[in-house]
Amino acid sequence: MEARIAILGGDGIGPEVTAESVRVLDAVADRFGHDFTYVAGRVGGNAIDEYGTSLPQDSLNLVLGADAVLFGAVGGPKWDNPEIPIRPEDGILKLRKNLGLFANLRPCKIYPQLIDSSPLKPERIQNVDFIIVRELTGGLYFGKPKRKWENSRGRRAVDTLAYTEKEIERVVRVAFELARRRRKVLHSVDKMNVMETSRLWREVTSELSVEFHDVELHHMLADNAAIQIVTNPSIFDVIVTENMFGDILSDEAAVIGGSMGMLPSASLAAAPPTDGKKRRRGGKPALYEPIHGSAPDITGRGIANPMASILSAAMMLRWSFGLQEEADAIEASINGAISDGYRTVDISNGGGNVMGTSQIGDMIAGRIRMNR
Repeated sequence: MEARIAILGGDGIGPEVTAESVRVLDAVADRFGHDFTYVAGRVGGNAIDEYGTSLPQDSLNLVLGADAVLFGAVGGPKWDNPEIPIRPEDGILKLRKNLGLFANLRPCKIYPQLIDSSPLKPERIQNVDFIIVRELTGGLYFGKPKRKWENSRGRRAVDTLAYTEKEIERVVRVAFELARRRRKVLHSVDKMNVMETSRLWREVTSELSVEFHDVELHHMLADNAAIQIVTNPSIFDVIVTENMFGDILSDEAAVIGGSMGMLPSASLAAAPPTDGKKRRRGGKPALYEPIHGSAPDITGRGIANPMASILSAAMMLRWSFGLQEEADAIEASINGAISDGYRTVDISNGGGNVMGTSQIGDMIAGRIRMNR
C-alpha cells in the first residue's frame, strides 16, 4: 500500500517524538511491504517566527494533499504573552476547522506493568480501558463573539459557547457507534443543570439513543465525571462530551496511566470505518497526535516519551489506512518493551531500564522488524 503522510512536528518535544513515530512507521513499511511518503510542514510557534502565522498556507496545502496527518505539539514560553495577536495554538485550531475534524478520540488504558506509575491506588485503576470522544470544532474555543476589550469600567472579555443540533448529533453518533463495538456503555457528560447548550446536548443524545437501543446510555454532570475518573474509572467504556469538558477530562484521565506520554489521540471528520478499509481518496485526512503538550522544560534533552506519538501512528494505520495487523504490531511491540522493563523517565517510578527518546523509538522499531 502507498500512503502520503504529512508530518507537522510543531514546537518543543513535538519534532522529537514525531521523528520516532516516523522511524517506527518505516519499520512497519519494511516488514509489511508498504510505501509511506512523508511531507513536512511548519505549524505553531516556529511557523509564527518564520512566516508570521501559526499555519502557513504551504503547510495547509501539504495537509490537504496527504492521506493522514501526524502532529506533534505547539506552544512554549516564547509565545506565552497573552497580548500577542497570534498564538501557536491557533494553528491546530485552524487545522481542525479546515479539515472538519469534529471528533477527537482519546483512549485511556492502563498498562498492568505501569500500574505503580500512577498516583492512584492500584485497586482503583486495574483493567481501566475507556475512550473519551470530545467534540472538537464547536463550543467555547470557536464561538463568536470572542474578544477582550477595555472601557470606562475596566477590562472585559467574552467567549461564546454555542452548539447546533447537528454538531451535537454527529459527534454523539460517533460515540454510540464506538460503544456498540466495545462494551456497549456510553456516558454523555454535560452541565445541563446550569447551561442551555448542555440541555440541548442531553436532549439530542437522548433522542439518538433510540437508534442505538443496544447501548446503555448514562447522562453524567461534568463535575461528577471529573470525580469518577479518579475514583471509579472502571465504570467507563466510552465518554462523549463537548469541546472544553473533553479537553479538561481527557487531560485529567492521563493521571490513570501515570503520564501523558502514554496517551495518543485521533481527530476525525467521520466515524472510524467498520470495514477496516482505508478512507476514500478525495476525503479530508484525519489527524493523529499525542495529547501531551510541547513540554519546553525537557525539550532537547532526549528524555521525552515518544510512545503516545507512536501509539497515535498505530491509530492512523488502523483508522485511516485499514491496516489492522500493522497497528497491532506497533501496540504489541510497545507492550513487549514495557513488559521487559524498558521505560522512559516519566514512567520509570524510580525503576526499570530507563532509556531516552531515540533509544525507545529504536527499540520499538527493531521489535517490529523482528516480529516481537
